Parts: sequence; C-alpha cells; structure tokens
Amino acid sequence: MSYGLDAAAFRDGFEGAVLTAGDAGYEEARRIWNGVIDRRPAVIARCRGTADVAAAVGFARENDLTVAVRGGGHNVAGMATVDGGLVVDLSALDAVRVDPARRTVRVGGGAMLGGLDAATQAHGLAVPVGVVSETGIGGLSLSGGIGWLRRKHGLTCDNLLAAEIVTADGEVLVADAGQHADLLWALQGGGGNFGVVTSFEFACHPLGPEVAVAFVLYPGERALEVLRKVDRYLAEAPDEVAPLAFFGRVPAAEPFPAEAHGTPYLAVLAPYAGDAEEGERALRPLRELGTPIIDLSDRMPYADAQRLLDEDYPSGRRYYWKSIELAELSDDAIGQLMTSAGQMRSELSTIDVWFQGGAMGRVAPEATAYGDRSAPILIGVEANWEDAATDEENIAWARRCVDDLRPFSEGGVYLNFPGFMEEREEMLRGAFGANYDRLVEVKTRYDPANVFRVNQNIPAATA
Repeated sequence: MSYGLDAAAFRDGFEGAVLTAGDAGYEEARRIWNGVIDRRPAVIARCRGTADVAAAVGFARENDLTVAVRGGGHNVAGMATVDGGLVVDLSALDAVRVDPARRTVRVGGGAMLGGLDAATQAHGLAVPVGVVSETGIGGLSLSGGIGWLRRKHGLTCDNLLAAEIVTADGEVLVADAGQHADLLWALQGGGGNFGVVTSFEFACHPLGPEVAVAFVLYPGERALEVLRKVDRYLAEAPDEVAPLAFFGRVPAAEPFPAEAHGTPYLAVLAPYAGDAEEGERALRPLRELGTPIIDLSDRMPYADAQRLLDEDYPSGRRYYWKSIELAELSDDAIGQLMTSAGQMRSELSTIDVWFQGGAMGRVAPEATAYGDRSAPILIGVEANWEDAATDEENIAWARRCVDDLRPFSEGGVYLNFPGFMEEREEMLRGAFGANYDRLVEVKTRYDPANVFRVNQNIPAATA
C-alpha cells in the first residue's frame, strides 16, 4: 500500500532505517507482541538516537500522520503501532548505564526489562519493574509498573528520577525535579501522552544476586481457604513479600504431576526482596497453606526470578487483558473469582490476584500521576489463546469476568491491563481520579494539538 509520502527525502540525514510497505524488514518490523494486533503503518522510523526521534516526529507532523511510539512493543492494547500512520520505533535505543555510586541507572526508551535487570544485578542493584523480562521499560513505567518489589520499593514510576523527552514540536527536554517538574510528575504513571521518552533515569536498590522464591500450586477447589490465609499472612508480613496468586490449569508438561494435568490450580508466587536466607524463613508460611499440587520454591538469582513467567507470554500469542481493583478480598469476591476461573475459554488464560499495599500504598495520590493506591487488591484478567477463530469468545470471557467483579470494587484499574481501551474516558477518569484535570493541564502545555494520542490518551483542553 502506498500512502503518497516522500519517504526518500525523510531518509536523507536519518541515521536509522525508514521502512515502508515492500521494503525488506517491513513485515517483521510492523509485528508486535500481541498476535491479535495486525496493523500496517505507512512509515516505520527505526531511530538510532534522539535526533532521529525528533526528525520522525517532525515528518509525521508535516505529513499529518498519526504517531505511535514503540518501545518494547509489549503493550497488550496494541498502542505501539497504528494503521496508516508513523511508528517511532525505539528498539535500538536500548543502552543501560548504571551509576553504582549514586545507585541510579539511565535506560534507553527501547530497553527491555531483562537488559535492565542484567546490568543492575552486575552491581547488586535492582529497579522495581514488571515480572516478564521481555517487557519494554517505557510502556511499563509510564503507566505504573507493578512487580515483585512493589511493596518494598514501590512502582516503577515511583522510582523515576528524570526523563529525556521529545515533544510534539520536536524540542528535546529533560524533565526532573529541577526542570519541567510538571512533566516529570505526568510521566510518573500518566502514560505516553506527552511526548517520546528517549531515556529514563531510575533509582536503584540493593538486592541479590540470589533471592528466595515461594512458588506453589494448590488445588483450585482450595482457593477460598488459600487466599484467605495469604490475606491474613500479609497483615503481619514484611514489605519484602509481595505475592501474586493466580488461577489457571495445570499444563500437560514436566515437572507437573501427570495426574494433575488439566486440573484447576491456584498458584502463589512471591520472590523475597531481601536476604535469601531470611527470605526462606519469611516465605515458609506461603508454602504451608495446604497440600500442594507441586512446590517449585527455591533459591535462585534475582534475574532468573524475573524470568519465571516468560515462557507463558511468547510473542505472537493472542492476548486480551483487563483489570479491576477490589475494595477487599471478601469470601464472596473469592467465590466470584473461582466461578470466573471455571469459565475460562482457554487453558492458557489466568486470573491474577495482586496483593498491593506496602511502599506503593504509602505514596500520596497527588504525589505522582498514577493516583490513588488505597485498594488492597488488583485483579488482572488475562485471556491468552492461540486460535484466531476463538478471539470473540476469549475476549467476551475476560470482559464478563471484570463485569462480574464490579459489585466488589469502588473503581480503579491498572492501565497496563486496559483491554483495547474501551470506554477510554471513563477508564482514565477512574484510574487517575483527581489527577485527571492536572494531566489535562500538562497535556495542554506540552502537546496542545494532541499529536501523541495513540496511548492512554487524555486530550489537551485545546484539542
């Protein structure tokens, strides 16, 4: 497909690659992690540096092209690409530079979590990030960043110290506590709505190289008992423990017992964000919540703990994820979770129970754009499947799960699990609460024409 653009002129002086349909590498470059998303950009600008990013934004503006920004390409809603527009591809901006003396790290906008973990662990440090190593740091941190360190050190966005960003008019700014502090605040959970972030600076924390990990699968029919016990355990547990429990079906693979293959389980997974020996003692109660299907708990390098779930999320699989926060983990809410888990349309799907609180819950709602953190529980409903013919039924299951949990919620979602951004304004107002109007002000200041709108978009007041 030709869009009548003068891509040849754009290529002149562009350090990276400019790809259009028919070019070698275009088909591969346009694909993103979620196999449901199949879009054909007019131009893919594979940037090599900040100057390329500014040039790409300028070309899009001059040619009235919608702009999408690709960091890791892992966004479940497909916001890393756009039909007929221009993709600013940051894949090559993946450098990671650690300053062990200051305990900070500077990370390129196209870096993946695995590269960040490897670089920081070389110095016995870690940044609170997500739980799948092939996730891009950009999209994760700009919309929050929930991971194993959330109760000890907060969200990824809570640890963001500074960012270099290319604005809609091509200007390159540094946002930190001393300059453009309003923009830094907006980037701390407010999404990719304000420009192209070419690099991030994060605070690091001592951790590793070895950590203790509790990882136990319990029979699904015992979920009420197990979740009640985890909830009570956390009332006394240290912030180093941040469990994730999830409903699923036992894979027909080793090391899972053959007699359990295909049966429902509730997994409890929790790396300990501290000394490994201390962690083994602290995590033992999570291994004694009942008779397990299998206990995979162990000590391991922290970087390996960060990869424990990678095999469950291969590129090209079909995904649709939604989320909802719960006011409490009541027996009725757990009962609904069990019912919804029993209605899964795919054996690859899960329903995830994130226990919040700790450090992430002690951040005031107005301190970052992310907003209110008072809900103790976040539910992530993950429809994961292979067959395109079953798209409709898997998506419908995930939506129904969330709808059935609304009686137990006071509102609130996690914007990295946004479905396909249905009911966009309602979702964003619910997520940001009182911060929404302030985000409009920042958007109006830095992107009044709403150039950056392929994201969790809050339009400018002037748009």
